[in-house]
Order: sequence, then structure tokens, then C-alpha cells
Amino acid sequence: MSDAYQRPHPTEQRTPEAIPLGTAPRPADAADLVARVRVALAGALGGRAVGLERATIRAVLDGADIASADIDLTGVVVRADGAPGQAGASGAADAAKQWRPEVVRREPGTLRRLRVDAHRLVAVDLPVDVTAEVEGLRFDWVEGSDGRVGIQPVEPSEAHPVAGHARVAVDKAGLVATARGLLTVVLQQQGVTLTGLDVDLVSRGPRAAALRVDAAIKKGMFLSARVQATASVSVDENMVLAVRDVQLASGNPIVAALLGTIRGRVEAATRRDIDLAQQLPDGVRLADVRLDVGQELVVSARLA
Repeated sequence: MSDAYQRPHPTEQRTPEAIPLGTAPRPADAADLVARVRVALAGALGGRAVGLERATIRAVLDGADIASADIDLTGVVVRADGAPGQAGASGAADAAKQWRPEVVRREPGTLRRLRVDAHRLVAVDLPVDVTAEVEGLRFDWVEGSDGRVGIQPVEPSEAHPVAGHARVAVDKAGLVATARGLLTVVLQQQGVTLTGLDVDLVSRGPRAAALRVDAAIKKGMFLSARVQATASVSVDENMVLAVRDVQLASGNPIVAALLGTIRGRVEAATRRDIDLAQQLPDGVRLADVRLDVGQELVVSARLA
């Protein structure tokens, strides 16, 4: 029986970071809150988002609570994190944006319903259709000694669970094209050229799929080969993710020998199942996960 990947010990969990929302005091009306959230989104995405001004944001305030918040990111384009050679600068900028206030005032609140839509959002050249709705998200309004105010999420608990659902869909052909582009860059860093890639994902039920990858690679003047990989992926009724039947092969004896050296590590990695429910906080219960494969790859989940 496979070992399930366990959730980190509670002492290892990080306190959620506060999200700055401008100058204190907290927003007094919905229009003020919406304006501040838009600025916070732009700051979080940095220069990676195009078309964020077209995003639709609506909110209803009820005292310290946010009765509802609806965010529609349709048409927004999110590029990869930084251009080549600029990763260090991007990381430094992100670090500078983090807000760790010395809290002088704290007020509890609840985001009763949050809905996020994107029909479609383009992420790293891949159009993605997103629908997500969550209820019962607790947070604190926090004021810092620097005169700013923000919200700090509060982890769900057994006493304060959250409920909701999510659906993410991507075009299968677009996903393959994106994978080809990313793999090309990775292999080029190793002096290997990707000359062809074929990916096939076939549904084997509501929570299972079979994956087949056929890649053609070239290194230098003399080495060219095809590499085949197959695997099966499933989520059982207990929400445990398992990867099975991983096979790596090549008709080129040199490449086949190289694959043989990593086969043990691959088998060891896939021998450990991932308990999806265990990865979530106590108040987040994963009731169902579905994987549907057709022209689109659709992943949907429901929280109890």
C-alpha cells in the first residue's frame, strides 16, 4: 500500500500575510473598497498583467463584513513572471511589496461570498476559463503603525468552515502548445533541442485519466531520439491522488540508458500518494473532484 503524503504539522503553517489596502481607516463604502482592491490587484501582479483596467469588481459592505465581492477578470492577460534575465529584479520587487505591519488595531470581519469569473483569462499564453465561488472567508482588518490599513486572512477551522466550488477549463490543444513552449526553454538550458511533442490525455472516468507523451529531442550533431512516457492519474473516493503505471522508454540505446538511471527516482516519487483533503486547513473539506477530458481539460472541485 502506498504512503499518503501528509499535511505539514500545524506549527509549520505560516500566518497569512496581510494585504495592504491604502491609508487608514478601512474603506467606508463599497466604491472605496473596490478602488482599493483594484490597486491591490495591480500591485500584486506587478507589470505581468495587461488589461486589468477592464476587470469588473463589485462589492457590498456591511459594517466590518464584506457581504459579497464579485471579480470578473475576463480578457486580462497575465504574462510569465518577468522577462528572461530579469527574475532577480522581479523577486526583489515582490519582496519590497510585502507588507508586515506592526499592528496597532485589529477588527474581525467576514467575506460572506466571493466569486471570481474569467471567460477567459490568458495565463502564460494559455486561455483559461475560471469560475469559483467561496463562502465564509474570515479575515481581520488590520491597521499598522505606518498609517496603512489592510486585510489579513484568518485560516478556516472546524468551528468556522468554508464552502464553495470551482471550475477551471483549458483547451487541450492550447495546453499542449504551452507545455511545448515551456519544455523547449527548459531543454535549451541543458543544450537539448525539442523538435517535436505529442501529448494525449484520455479520460478514464470522472476522476481518472491516462497520459501519453511522445517527444523528439536532439543534442548536438549526432544525438537525436524519441522519448515516450505514459502514466495514469486518478483521485479516489477519499480524495487521494495517485499516479501509477509510469513508463519511460526510448528506441535510442543511449537515451534509454539515461532514462534507466532516473527510473528508480520516478518510481519512488509516484509511490507516495497525495491526500488532497489532508493538504487543506481543518475548516476546508474537499467533497468532490472531477476531471473531464474532451476538447477541453476541465477540473472541478466542490467544498463541503
